[in-house]
Amino acid sequence: MAYVNPNDVEVVILAGGRGERLYPLTKDRAKPAVPFGGMYRIIDFTLSNCVNSGLKKIYVLSQYKSHSLNRHIQRGWLPFFSYPMGEFIYDIPAQQRIGSSWYEGTADAVFQNIYSLQQTNTPLTLILSGDHVYQMDYREMIGFHLDTKADVTIGVVAMPVETASQFGVVRADEAMRVVGFQEKPKKDPYTMPGDRSKVLVSMGIYVFHTSTLIRRLVEDAKLKTSSHDFGKDIIPRMVKNAAVMAFPFKDIMGESYWRDIGTLDAYYEANMDLVSVTPKCNLYHTSWPVHTVYSPYPPSKMVFAGGEDGKRIGQVLDSIVCGGSIVSGGRVERSIISPNVRVNSYAEIEDSILMEGVEVGRHCRIRRTIVDKRVKIPPRTTIGYDAEEDARRFDISPGGIVVVPKNTVFD
Repeated sequence: MAYVNPNDVEVVILAGGRGERLYPLTKDRAKPAVPFGGMYRIIDFTLSNCVNSGLKKIYVLSQYKSHSLNRHIQRGWLPFFSYPMGEFIYDIPAQQRIGSSWYEGTADAVFQNIYSLQQTNTPLTLILSGDHVYQMDYREMIGFHLDTKADVTIGVVAMPVETASQFGVVRADEAMRVVGFQEKPKKDPYTMPGDRSKVLVSMGIYVFHTSTLIRRLVEDAKLKTSSHDFGKDIIPRMVKNAAVMAFPFKDIMGESYWRDIGTLDAYYEANMDLVSVTPKCNLYHTSWPVHTVYSPYPPSKMVFAGGEDGKRIGQVLDSIVCGGSIVSGGRVERSIISPNVRVNSYAEIEDSILMEGVEVGRHCRIRRTIVDKRVKIPPRTTIGYDAEEDARRFDISPGGIVVVPKNTVFD
């Protein structure tokens, strides 16, 4: 594999999507800033991949409800970068630098910031999404791009054919040269040779020679019929007249775990994977840490070993419990307990995600529920057991997951 000089690569992270299908978790924050896995934000996985790959020239392009994301980057990520050494992480909100519109598509977001790429004149540009969960050494993909002398290389991963309408679907020959591309096909997607149950989908990861990227962005911006999107416009056109290669993704464990956290059910399932005995996403790999904002929380604590009635037991099974949390005589099973959460006596939490600062009152019963930050649940409240009652008070995902919004005040 070709040697990859980190100084030759600039990274552009697209972090400006509305995240409407994650509502109400995106009511007050951008999708990449949604908490994940107890102590992380979704964007921490992409940023950790960059830092662990030695790539430290990063632009984060934000747009909607970006305050929480901006604050997270300022608090958690600046210490990883040495500006005297040419390293940086810049959060760039939409600012109408070119024209009078906000970002109209993924390609337009990069085009509106083309000045930054032209100014530094770095040979390669890596374009990433800020709302996917995976662990990847980008140097392998960049080396593949250099070895194959591609104009653009697309990161791809195999997915079930029934998910084809959610992604860009790639058709590649034996040498992994892309010979066809369908953006979210409603029917007849390209299936993988020898396995019609799978499709090869774009991960939204692209490696360009910067000069090629700039030329293609300028050409696209002049087309009034274009939606100015990489998947819908630029990549399909390049398949016809350029060298487009597909890089088959393998994570740091040699597997292909990659999740697009686009819906409430996808978000819930990806979180629940983390509490399994052998999660597909390895948060405990010592050579590939997932970084985030590190706050001085005290240790988590479970108290009461039965009490006077023998039932007041602080018990946690098959769960993640973050710092500063106290399970005080309650029971937690197959759940994620974020920092500074308190579960009071006789409460029962099952298959749920409690975000930072949540307090669960005595005798509560909560099941298959996501509780956003700083919600105080009154004693004897039941959530996740009566679908009609839950629907009257809260949002419910198509898969039946109840979502209690941030700062909810109970009657």
